[in-house]
Amino acid sequence: MARKPFIAGNWKMNTTPAEAKALAEGVVGQLKGFAAADVALCPPFVCLETVRGAVQGSPVLLGAQNIHWEASGAYTGEVSAAMLKAVGCQVAIVGHSERRQFFGETDESVRKRLGAALAAGLQAIVCVGETLAEREGGQTKAVVERQVRAALQGLEPAAAERLTVAYEPVWAIGTGRVATPAQAQEVHAQIRGLLAERFGGGAAGAIRIQYGGSVKPDNAKELLGQPDIDGALVGGASLKAGDFVAIVKAAG
Repeated sequence: MARKPFIAGNWKMNTTPAEAKALAEGVVGQLKGFAAADVALCPPFVCLETVRGAVQGSPVLLGAQNIHWEASGAYTGEVSAAMLKAVGCQVAIVGHSERRQFFGETDESVRKRLGAALAAGLQAIVCVGETLAEREGGQTKAVVERQVRAALQGLEPAAAERLTVAYEPVWAIGTGRVATPAQAQEVHAQIRGLLAERFGGGAAGAIRIQYGGSVKPDNAKELLGQPDIDGALVGGASLKAGDFVAIVKAAG
């Protein structure tokens, strides 16, 4: 099944509103008339309103880097689905490895965040991936299977239409190390099989699976050429409009 590539830029804890505006405008300007891939920008929460204005009228989607599962309440530092939708978000990232590694995210909290995003009508990018110790210990498949199964628990098949899975080997994020295309494809194929088991072959064939982990203009084309790699979740390279646009165009 042909799947339209999906490239998302995760800006992490970078950019002031003024910097975010310039970066988003640079991306939008360089992608005029380009329709071969879906594109999302995920700035920090304080920049969402600014970036919304910059992408308005373009095909570029606005995304958030996280979402809480409760609608409101005493959850200092968290942001609800309603808040995100009010500022124009269409996409939310959940379960990024940095959230798991530094902020105590668990398979259970990732599942709840994913459920909240999909229930609110947002597109959701759920991240899975192994650490270096887990890969070197031969645990990659077991870790990925556990994370995927936990995230998808209880999801209705209809929700799968708005689901994207991002495979991000933790050892390749921000390190300059990249999974080889063959390594990445192997895990993407495993994830596709798990999706088929959960939702059926037809739905699994439509769900996009992104690769994340030091994606750059010079390695994007080979990675994106793999049969089960349907896009990229881009970190550092998304902070330069030219680099990010080059990755987007490599997908088309």
